[in-house]
Amino acid sequence: MNHYHTLQVTASATQAEIKQAYRQLAKQFHPDSQNASAGHEQITRINAAYEVLGDPHRRLDYDQQLQAQAQAQAVGLAAEKDTRSRYQRTVDLQNHYRRQRQAKQQADDQQQQWLNQVYNSVDRLLAKILNPLNSQVRALSADPFDDDLMEDFQIYLEDCKGWLEKAQRTFQSMPNPPHLASVAANLYYCLNQLEDGIEEIERFTISYDDSYLHTGQELFRISNQLRREAKAGIKAVF
Repeated sequence: MNHYHTLQVTASATQAEIKQAYRQLAKQFHPDSQNASAGHEQITRINAAYEVLGDPHRRLDYDQQLQAQAQAQAVGLAAEKDTRSRYQRTVDLQNHYRRQRQAKQQADDQQQQWLNQVYNSVDRLLAKILNPLNSQVRALSADPFDDDLMEDFQIYLEDCKGWLEKAQRTFQSMPNPPHLASVAANLYYCLNQLEDGIEEIERFTISYDDSYLHTGQELFRISNQLRREAKAGIKAVF
């Protein structure tokens, strides 16, 4: 409490108001009074306050001290606020970087999961379809009208359809990571070309029309090229 509070007046009180307030309080708290709240400590504070505020010159000095204290307090509060603000900015920046790291880690984990569960599985199935085609066609070319050779070739095509269906399910089992969109696109078109290629070659096994076989082989060639481009895209990222 400052002296104004002790005398229960405002800082803008006149000297007459200060004097009147002092008299009332001195009467109320004087040890010789019958007031239950009277006491030496209280009257001492009241007297000390009036000694300062009752003298206009001392009051002026006291007001200047109060003003200086208020300014110092304001500066301290401003400094504390600035410190809190800088601390908060630091915390916000740290949180921002942490979220970035977490997002990057999640993206890396997603990419690795897609690579293991989708790309690698699909690529192995593509190899089972694409790699044997030339040797299968050479074996059949010995005598396309031989029932045993044609049956073996048709078994290969049935296997290709099963592997392709499994590859398509695997490809659709998980969303592709954004950074691997081009790889996923190459796989998608590769699977589509293979589906068309198998259908064309199957037509050949029914009609013995070489144009179907040549179209199917070309579609397989395009699929193989798309597979290589997907593999190159994986190497570029990892």
